[in-house]
Amino acid sequence: MTKPAKTRIETDSLGDVIIPADKYYGAQTQRSITNFPIGEERMPMSIIYAITQIKKAAALTHLQLGLLSTEKSQAIVTACDEILKHEHDEQFPLSVWQSGSGTQSHMNVNEVIANRANELLGAEKGSNSPVHSHDDMNKSQSTNDVFSSSMQIATLLTLRNTLLPALIHLKDTLLVKEKEFSDVITIGRTHMGDAVPLYMGQRFSGYVSQLTAAIGNVMQRLPALGEIPIGGTAIGTGVNAPDGYAALMVKQLTRITGQKIEKASNFFSHQAAHDVLVECSGTLNTLACTLIKIANDFRLMSSGPRCGLHEIHLPTNEPGSSIMPGKINPTQCEAIIMVATRVQGNHTTISNASSLASFEAHSFRTVMIYSLLQSIQLLSDAMQSFADRCVKGLTLNLATLHKNVEHSLALATVLNTTLGYDAASKIAKKAYKENISLKQSSVELGLLTEEECDKLLNPRHMIP
Repeated sequence: MTKPAKTRIETDSLGDVIIPADKYYGAQTQRSITNFPIGEERMPMSIIYAITQIKKAAALTHLQLGLLSTEKSQAIVTACDEILKHEHDEQFPLSVWQSGSGTQSHMNVNEVIANRANELLGAEKGSNSPVHSHDDMNKSQSTNDVFSSSMQIATLLTLRNTLLPALIHLKDTLLVKEKEFSDVITIGRTHMGDAVPLYMGQRFSGYVSQLTAAIGNVMQRLPALGEIPIGGTAIGTGVNAPDGYAALMVKQLTRITGQKIEKASNFFSHQAAHDVLVECSGTLNTLACTLIKIANDFRLMSSGPRCGLHEIHLPTNEPGSSIMPGKINPTQCEAIIMVATRVQGNHTTISNASSLASFEAHSFRTVMIYSLLQSIQLLSDAMQSFADRCVKGLTLNLATLHKNVEHSLALATVLNTTLGYDAASKIAKKAYKENISLKQSSVELGLLTEEECDKLLNPRHMIP
């Protein structure tokens, strides 16, 4: 094989492969680049970092077990630390649409760490010595336990460090509005029609309650994510892994990740199926439904400004139309709704991919974890933006709210207990037909005096 300038040749079990000289990755990575030119989606870096954390833990564990020299272990750990500091992100170019087990991305990490470790030890890239990408980097491991464990670690870390802070921030921002609007009356709506009154703060309390429940649901998912199948190796039996390896690995990973990592009670279920990830996606799907409801309420309440409800003012962030002057659109609402629909679609993908597991391994992991991590990132970014660029600046149109309450026919509901449903209906129908107030209708029908109407039809008396 001819070796072009600025390249090197590495050899794997299938033969020689030409690799750019400046790259730390090796033959199997290059084969994946060549064989899977599919789409623009790349393996998420959070997965790369999670695999790297496992490799760092393995180097320390093998040193402790006397299976790796101090020199090799230290070089591997140094290379891992560089990756975890984002110094080599460009070395991980693989498409999501590769081997569904994640084998090629797993070997991508093995090759980068091995080549960088060898460089640190004074050897050349591609030498596979003194640190070997299989014999040393993959010692006591298989893609099936490493990639499965990395999916759970990456999900655990991104949920805790990215999604939860954004979710809590949005909940707290809405809570401020709940308190701010606690004494402002608005008209409730059922089936998009007028209903009995409530305080605007009560409406917002519903949003806060939904997000509080979402926070609890996410927190409930975290412990199971920390139970990983590392040490199960190829199919869950632990072949090639020494005694005590799994126990030492989870201790190292707990220290490295800062999260509670434990050995899974059953390696077979955790490597062949990924139910815990489907459950996480289901939790995100529920959150997506919540966010659509909140954002859609905001869109409707802000509709107008002259021919819609126009009960609230949303922040004016940018012009809304390229042709209609002065138009402002609820763009933050639209963005978070689009994100939520993407999350719902990802949940379908994750569910379908999970169901395709067979026997002792899973062949569709990469699309599952790509979709799940995308959902987490999109939701986190969208909730942060929605809180800061929409909810914080939201104000009430008090004049419209007051007018709506004053003219609402739904206030007749309170007359049921005094006059009965039929009489109250008669009052409401007359008021609607003649475009008069409930008070005027009641008096003209001779069913109530003006004084009785003032007492009974006071909206504040209708709200607990």
